[in-house]
Formats: sequence, C-alpha cells, structure tokens
Amino acid sequence: MSEDKIIVLSELIESKIRKEKELEYYRKQLIEFQEKIAHLERDVDLTKLIIDVITSEKVIDIQDKVVKAIPIIGEKNGSK
Repeated sequence: MSEDKIIVLSELIESKIRKEKELEYYRKQLIEFQEKIAHLERDVDLTKLIIDVITSEKVIDIQDKVVKAIPIIGEKNGSK
C-alpha cells in the first residue's frame, strides 16, 4: 500500500510541474498579447489623429510653404 501512495504522490508532483510549465507558457503568451494590443492601440490612435487632421483640413502642404518661404536661386522675385 505504501508503494501505491508513492506512485500517486509522484504522479501528483509530475502533474504539478506540468501545470506550472503550462502556466508559465500562458503568462509569456499573455505578455506578448498585451504588448501587441498596446502597439495596435497606438497605431489606431495615430490613424484616428491623422483622419481628424485631414477631415478638419489642418494639413498644410509643406512643399508650397517651403517654396514660398525660400526663394529659388537664380530666380528673381519668385518668378522664372
């Protein structure tokens, strides 16, 4: 009968170790998923911001601003 108890105890210990390893695996997976979720949330927020800026027409054409602000060498009074 004591051999039966040893076998059962060893099985319980093995089961506990397997469950601990499985738990550790899922904890690592959870961390990875949380990082992915955070990254996707930042991407969504940035996309929303871009959409808001575009829809409110706050976008400035940088090229036009630069051309108007910096005269081109060799041109007089901004005309060719």
